[in-house]
Amino acid sequence: MGSEEKENELYRITTSQQAFSSCCGAVITSVLVTPLDVVKVRLQAQSNPNLKGKAFLDSDGLTDHVYLYENGTGKTWHKTGGRFTGMTDAFVKIVQREGVKGLWSGLPPSLAVSVPTTVIYFTCYDQLRDAFVSKIGEDNDSIPLIAGGIARLCAATITSPIEMIRTRMQSRRLAYKKLLAYVSSNVAKSGWLSLWKGWGPTVLRDVPFSALYWCNYEYFKRRLCKKSGIHEPTFLITFSSGAAAGSIAALFTLPFDVIKTHKQTEMWEPDVTHGIIPRMTKIAPACAIMISTYEYGKSFFRGINKDKAMKNH
Repeated sequence: MGSEEKENELYRITTSQQAFSSCCGAVITSVLVTPLDVVKVRLQAQSNPNLKGKAFLDSDGLTDHVYLYENGTGKTWHKTGGRFTGMTDAFVKIVQREGVKGLWSGLPPSLAVSVPTTVIYFTCYDQLRDAFVSKIGEDNDSIPLIAGGIARLCAATITSPIEMIRTRMQSRRLAYKKLLAYVSSNVAKSGWLSLWKGWGPTVLRDVPFSALYWCNYEYFKRRLCKKSGIHEPTFLITFSSGAAAGSIAALFTLPFDVIKTHKQTEMWEPDVTHGIIPRMTKIAPACAIMISTYEYGKSFFRGINKDKAMKNH
């Protein structure tokens, strides 16, 4: 065990500190990535003339986001009016027509799912990784693969009912009373398992993605630290490792993403060349921002714990 591992073990952060770090990461990631998301979805929406009143699913590598397209005025998630010639043009015209806040359309309901999902996911990963390391050792490359897959499985299973309810609320624009009646009716008719509808396709895509992501992230982080001659990864190392790992995971799990989205949406074409570019443009920065923010938060709390330990001695 190296000096970094010994220090991390000595000043181990608590579960609540891990949860707080992942919560901050989820909020920051959603706030920073949502404008990219809005622009990308608007550009895709204008290429399909048959979108009115339909709900679609989109993903940033952390959680899925549901959008309702409707022409005209009123409360909509994303309006299809106006033509955009590219990403820059879309940014400019959205701000001109709807104000800066238009770039963050649908952010609150997205946070309602991304925050609990990410807290469970990242906290579970660290807890599982530490448990596996204590049993079989630090040098086993399969640990991130297994821990990442299991953590995502747990997060998807726990938050699947929340995601299903949010999807129904957004796609049908139901009031809370009507939503409660709808959910109760579904449970009475189909049983409690109806709350986990869509769990299968979600797990089919997200578990392989997470297993590949964590395996590559830990590998890149370790190699970059070794190359730089340092024990504690810098913000740049975690950021670049997260972006690279997210890109690789997105590339290899694209077929699973196509299966999931075709079951639940009408957004994506099955052509890989049309799907991988918009998927990469959002997943890479989302993964990079999330993991670097999370690691920074853990490092911050580890420093606090170290100071407390020094004062107690």
